[in-house]
Amino acid sequence: MIPFLDLGRINEPHQARVREATHRVLQSGWYITGREVEQFERQFAHFCGTRHCIGVANGLDALTLVLKAWDFPANSEVIVPSNAYIASLLSVTLANLSPVFVEPDPHTYLLDPSRIEAAITGQTKAILPVHLYGRCCAMGPIRELAERYNLLILEDAAQAHGAIYDRQRAGSLGDASGWSFYPSKNLGALGDAGAITTNDDLLADRLRSLRNYGSSQKYVNDYIGHNSRLDELQAAILAAKLPYLTTENEVRRKLAKLYLQGIDNPDVLLPPTDQVEQDVWHLFVIRHPRRDALRLFLQERGIGTDVHYPIPPHRQRAYKEYAHYSFPVSEQLHREVVSLPLNTALTEREVSYIIDTINQFGG
Repeated sequence: MIPFLDLGRINEPHQARVREATHRVLQSGWYITGREVEQFERQFAHFCGTRHCIGVANGLDALTLVLKAWDFPANSEVIVPSNAYIASLLSVTLANLSPVFVEPDPHTYLLDPSRIEAAITGQTKAILPVHLYGRCCAMGPIRELAERYNLLILEDAAQAHGAIYDRQRAGSLGDASGWSFYPSKNLGALGDAGAITTNDDLLADRLRSLRNYGSSQKYVNDYIGHNSRLDELQAAILAAKLPYLTTENEVRRKLAKLYLQGIDNPDVLLPPTDQVEQDVWHLFVIRHPRRDALRLFLQERGIGTDVHYPIPPHRQRAYKEYAHYSFPVSEQLHREVVSLPLNTALTEREVSYIIDTINQFGG
């Protein structure tokens, strides 16, 4: 059996470091926004190439707090990709703003810069590019549009820990970036955790208050804030794992190359290969017109898969007001995409078996 994901195996090499970090936090007697959080924030900001990192409770809060901190007028518009995970859309709604869907590039599955300008109106205030599956969006043309129309850029970097665009790491490519450290991410906590990175000093100060009930001084509240703080335990675990992220991303790239070189099935559409060394391959996503049949074929042969994501955001019941919209590129992607196992616990022998099995399908 080859599971799609086995977090126990993935975290096994870190067990001794995690135990030491856990013991250190337990002994300290300080469990919320203390030295461990401050240390991780410094380390992750340095890793991303930004001046600031603000730890928060999860990735959704990271995006939502930035949009609230920018203090746009109610119902201002934020451009979002039509095929992203619903969290990206939720952040816009929770900030009392209006999402404007833009279709992805059908080859990269990322927000298509050529479609953005037509969606910009006088109400547009920001663009929210999502670095889906571990590959950075085409940030050059996105930044050009943002500068031309005086828009802010909020990167959703939840799947892009260490990804590179034009010699810069994700997290430093926009005005601010939201991060998730959900356990399955390339840099995963042992629970929920998130962060924001930015080079904007004033924004960083406001976010530190907003995550803490709107307070920067005990019992003095400057904003209507949230309780969204990265706890000491998760920060210590993330700091213990961060030095190994680059090496682990190289493992992912190596396995991705095996898939790219080995899969030879005429009905399978592979991910683009033009940025193999910059992509951190959080997910290895292929497409097949008979996706469900392929998944069953693999399952019967002991191979686990997943679908990221089966239902596009505008088709979710939570957003029924958008159900009449038509986004054909996104809808086709959601019908055809399937994620293959790709993680640091996977062996080359297992990848070889998966490749051989895919190549047999439909033959």
